[in-house]
Amino acid sequence: VQLQASGGGLVQAGGSLRLSCAASGRTSSYDLGWFRQAPGKEREFVGAINWSGLIYYADSVKGRFTISKNNVKNMVYLQMNSLKPEDTAVYYCAADPGVRARPHTSPDEYGYWGQGTQVTVSS
Repeated sequence: VQLQASGGGLVQAGGSLRLSCAASGRTSSYDLGWFRQAPGKEREFVGAINWSGLIYYADSVKGRFTISKNNVKNMVYLQMNSLKPEDTAVYYCAADPGVRARPHTSPDEYGYWGQGTQVTVSS
């Protein structure tokens, strides 16, 4: 499956952005994750949703970010509210096939990646 992320941009602190990730095939039985990587830092987990709709979030984004998906359109979304300068990073969507009790949270567990979209939050 091929993934394409979009929706990044420049926003002021406190603002919102919605990222989208389009998959080339059916992803209803996939874990779909969002990760981010800031300059000089390792890629970190943001959130993920599994086949049943169970969602996990990193503590740093809980209450501010929301993941959703549309199995008909093969899309996954990341709604980001109350953005902070420390949210600045390249955001990646990822997918991994499998029906699991909970979604993967490590980047090493994902086999398919989108190209990334830049999110910059100014103070």
